[in-house]
Amino acid sequence: MGVVRVSEAAAALPRAWSSRVLGRVGTAAVKVLRMDELPVVEERHAESEALLVLDGRLELDVEGEAVTVGPGEMYVVAAGTAHAVRPGSSGTLVIVEAEEADRPGDGYRPSHGKLAR
Repeated sequence: MGVVRVSEAAAALPRAWSSRVLGRVGTAAVKVLRMDELPVVEERHAESEALLVLDGRLELDVEGEAVTVGPGEMYVVAAGTAHAVRPGSSGTLVIVEAEEADRPGDGYRPSHGKLAR
């Protein structure tokens, strides 16, 4: 695999909160997505996931605590930890997460696609 232009991959996505797998490392998928200002409902995962903000900011609620992740910063959500995206998140996000057998590998998990209204 060659060089991946992450920002271009994010810009080409059809809508916010949809994702594209950029590559795989072992059992982990490296995904990119565009965030918009809308929140995303709370979820938990069996495995930890790393959230790396390339530009903009990610506003999280992690088990009731507000967490802001800025450009060039990464936050690792521990396995089993409840977390949700708060209003105001925008920019480009890279996610590194373990792939599960029952989950498709070419899009963001359906639970992330559920916007809180």
